Amino acid sequence: MSIEQTLQKEIEESKRWIQVEKDDLTYKSDLQKRIELINWVLEKMNNPDILICETIESKMNGIIDKKKPNRLQ
Repeated sequence: MSIEQTLQKEIEESKRWIQVEKDDLTYKSDLQKRIELINWVLEKMNNPDILICETIESKMNGIIDKKKPNRLQ
């Protein structure tokens, strides 16, 4: 199975869980963000000029930085 097929399968699985989950809105939100991120990766993978590993790492670091509480306050 190719990377693209694996990622598409992950999207389908996440969408299925969104439909199954009825109560936990936080979990649904996380699943939706996961789908967005996987779609973003698939989009970037179509461009041969992009260094995909570095691009994904940069995106993940940005997401992590947004989730970290501001410790300087």
